[in-house]
Amino acid sequence: MITHLQDTVTLNNGVMMPGFGLGVYKAANDETVVNAVKFAIQNGYRSIDTASYYDNEEGVGQGIRESGIAREDIFVTSKVWNDEQGYESTLEAFDCSLKKLKMDYLDLYLVHWPVRGKYKETWRALEKLYAEGKVRAIGVSNFHPHHLEDLMQDSQVKPAINQVEYHPHLAQLELRDFCEKEHIQLEAWSPLKRGQLLNEPILTEIAEKHGKSAAQVILRWDIQNNVITIPKSVTKERIIANADIFDFSLTEEDMEKINRLNINDRSGKNPDSFDQE
Repeated sequence: MITHLQDTVTLNNGVMMPGFGLGVYKAANDETVVNAVKFAIQNGYRSIDTASYYDNEEGVGQGIRESGIAREDIFVTSKVWNDEQGYESTLEAFDCSLKKLKMDYLDLYLVHWPVRGKYKETWRALEKLYAEGKVRAIGVSNFHPHHLEDLMQDSQVKPAINQVEYHPHLAQLELRDFCEKEHIQLEAWSPLKRGQLLNEPILTEIAEKHGKSAAQVILRWDIQNNVITIPKSVTKERIIANADIFDFSLTEEDMEKINRLNINDRSGKNPDSFDQE
């Protein structure tokens, strides 16, 4: 378990990834995302998560360059979007992401969703990028255990990360067990369920006891479950507050109370039906 903001988790290929980072989904590709990324880095964050679908890679790259911290000290993640999947088109999408970010490599590149009939070819492209040293680690996002089993049947490289919707209402117990067994690191997107959990009585009660916010309790629950977490924010106060979770610990009783909130409820789409909705 990480114990401070710049602590790292060692992935299954030996690469060290910060256990806490900044997500930038829906952050506008202008001064909004530039300033959020720059501010986060200048206040200790060392991991930034973007995607081609977010349409803000240019601003993310600019924020990193303007932060005053060397590129090699920042862990940068991007993802290949659904309509870019396939072997050649993924290679092209990766090059496009690098150009937008103005970087010559990525730390982590993910398959954004398990597009039927395409994700294996997409993965083959990621394996090529990894073999060529253009990305330090490769992984997936929104994959159920059966997607991972199918992918790994024909793969040369095991995914290092599975980034999924994860929060107290969606504890992903089966997936967590599977990933732990396979040494695939779980990473949480939408850890706060898009704000829907902030008034949950159990969480506010635990938060009050610790002198923290419900959001801080949830993010602390993530890291005590050894799940990498990347809360998104463009607000300076929230960027600071989200990372202020290393001066307290949740008790076993706290953890159990939060675990009991699981109702397998999603705020986003189900990976089995995302392309049919």
